[in-house]
Amino acid sequence: MDRSTTLSGNGNNSPPGGSNPIPAGARVESAAMAAHQTVDKVADRATVQVDRLSGTAHRAVNTAADAATSAATWASNIPDKANKLTEAACTSIRARPIATVAGALVVGYLLGRLARL
Repeated sequence: MDRSTTLSGNGNNSPPGGSNPIPAGARVESAAMAAHQTVDKVADRATVQVDRLSGTAHRAVNTAADAATSAATWASNIPDKANKLTEAACTSIRARPIATVAGALVVGYLLGRLARL
C-alpha cells in the first residue's frame, strides 16, 4: 500500500474534490496535534482547579493550627488559675475556719431542701 494513500481510500492520491493530495500521515499528525492541544487545555484547567483546592486546603489547615495553638495556650493557663484559686481558698479557710464550716453547712442544707422539690 502506498504511504500517500488518503484516509478516504479512493486510491488516487487526491481527495474527492480534486485538490492537492493529503497523505494519511499528515492527517494522523493533524489529529494527533489536535488531541495534544485538547489534552493540554484540559490539563491547564485541571491544574488551575487543583491549585485553587490546594490553596483552600492550606487555609483550612492554617486555621485549624491557629485554633489548636490558641486552645493549647488557654489550656496551659488553667493549672495556674486553679493553683491561685486553691491558694486563695486555703488562705480564707485558715483566716476564718468556723465561718467557713458554718457557711458550708448552710449551703449543704439549702441544696438538700432544693433536692427534695
